[in-house]
Amino acid sequence: MKINVINAANLFFPTPSLELVLFEAIANSIDAEASKIDIDINVDSFAKPETLSFIIKDNGVGFIDENFRKFSNLLEVEEEDHKGIGRLVFLKYFKSVNVVSYYDKKKRTFSFHGKFDGENELNETKEEGQGTTLTFENYFKDKIKSYDYIKPNALKKSILFHFFPLFYAKKIKNENLIITIRLQTKDPNMDYGFFNDTSTLDISKMSKLEEITFNEQSLDFFQDLHIYYSVKENLEDESLITAISVDGRTIPVNILSKENIPRGYEIVFLLFSDYFTGKVNTSRQELTLGKGELRTVTKIFQDKIGEILNEKIPYIQKRNTEINKGLNDRFPHLQGYFDENSVGIIDRSKSLEIAQSKFFQEQKEVLDSSSLTEELYQKSLEISSRLLMEYILYRNIIINKLKEIDSTNSEDDIHNIIIPMRKTYKQSNFINDLYTNNAWLLDDKYMSYNTILSDKEMDKLIDEITFEEEEIEKDIKRPDIAIVFSGNPDKTEKVDVVIIELKKLGLDLAKKENVVSQLKQRARKLLQYYPDKIQRIWFYGIVDIDEEFEISLLEEKFANLYSTDKVYYKEHSVILDYETKKEIPVGLFVLSFDAFLKDAETRNATFLNLLKESFKNESSKAKSHN
Repeated sequence: MKINVINAANLFFPTPSLELVLFEAIANSIDAEASKIDIDINVDSFAKPETLSFIIKDNGVGFIDENFRKFSNLLEVEEEDHKGIGRLVFLKYFKSVNVVSYYDKKKRTFSFHGKFDGENELNETKEEGQGTTLTFENYFKDKIKSYDYIKPNALKKSILFHFFPLFYAKKIKNENLIITIRLQTKDPNMDYGFFNDTSTLDISKMSKLEEITFNEQSLDFFQDLHIYYSVKENLEDESLITAISVDGRTIPVNILSKENIPRGYEIVFLLFSDYFTGKVNTSRQELTLGKGELRTVTKIFQDKIGEILNEKIPYIQKRNTEINKGLNDRFPHLQGYFDENSVGIIDRSKSLEIAQSKFFQEQKEVLDSSSLTEELYQKSLEISSRLLMEYILYRNIIINKLKEIDSTNSEDDIHNIIIPMRKTYKQSNFINDLYTNNAWLLDDKYMSYNTILSDKEMDKLIDEITFEEEEIEKDIKRPDIAIVFSGNPDKTEKVDVVIIELKKLGLDLAKKENVVSQLKQRARKLLQYYPDKIQRIWFYGIVDIDEEFEISLLEEKFANLYSTDKVYYKEHSVILDYETKKEIPVGLFVLSFDAFLKDAETRNATFLNLLKESFKNESSKAKSHN
């Protein structure tokens, strides 16, 4: 062999798996028309890889002169589905392979190693029969990467998968092939199922496959495509094979995973066509189709598999309908982006991720456009609606979180859901704060704020109102939430102010009544700036209103207002100072926690239902056009 064998092995097989050594040896035996192959694996211990050896024996025609000549000359092949280099992978793991071959009462022996140049011995023998034995010795890797590479049962499955098309073709022709795999070890490891064992693969026992044949002109070829498949229940031995058959081997294609099919099924899908002949790399691990071509082939294969699975396993279609309904109900702003033609059971997380990615790409397309065509204009309107829906859904999450509040929660728990404590929000940062500032819970008009102060001192609030620092007597306690806003802050320095006091659920009467006192104290401080700096003020107390507290409010002449629960209002007269005793009327609202929550939920539900119906109608129109 006029070539550096080791360099050639590194070139053609840079990172092969140990299994490939066995695959290539089996392929050579099958090429030699063997009907029986014995594989003996010997290793003292998994932790002693240097003791590993393979002995592979077959009853094929052996290394006759022509076969040996081809073996000795790299890349010499006569068939398009052969590469002529498979034997090089032997030297990626073993320093030498000793070969003994019998045929026509002759015995040929040679050693395949890094300096092999065709030397061999050919002797006459009285032995009858034919066959070849390969002994793989001097394993030189520092470890064996997986127990499965040398366990008989695991190897049986790998061999069956790798050669499934070839084995099935032989089965159809009633050709026999039995492969026996044996493991001998001095140091078994029961935790890993590693022990002396034997497993047999008999192709006559392979399941019979159904077949569909079709043509696909989009691939620009005239050869038919054939899919051989089997879908049957097998609770004891679940398996999944989706592959393209090339040159008698299987090239795995990632169409679906075991998680996408119900438990307890044995599934095989193989795509055949003469078009694929020779279109595989030297290690037979990857197709050499172009990217676009491979995408087309994969999509065709995927669609056919989906059709067959939906027919054979009705549960898949039923489950997918449930998942899609759940996704559309939970994420209506992504309606129309979910893939309803997935192969197997839809992966909910992946489907959501893909839908979000599609939505983001369409947003990007609109934002990156230098001018809006009519089509882009319509798309921008749709995207705006979807973004609004996304925000309304976020609001729904906040409402549901507040529904979980009970008497075991602190006032801080309620406070932090509405607006995080010790935070200051400015209108200039509105978009960034949109998903943490929930002032809309009280009223949507309060989202037009200039500033929101959460659990901040009164002097900070006064500074916001007067636009300058003023020395004032500081309160011992800070207002829970203060909102400063104006209908048109660009034209007036006068502002509107909202003061909110919160109380935890389950308090006694005295502490509930304290909310009214606190609101009056805030009013007294702020009315000093009315009407020069403040044009309107709203005071809200949010508290758990039970029968006892309701009686107290009625005694104080609070009026019951219309709401989904209990809301009371009273106009108080507040005296600013002792000397003048000037009275200014102030309106105080006291609302139950349930009224605060349910009113917000009702308002949000109106938006939510309106947008949902809009997307449903749009989705129905799109489907009718397709």
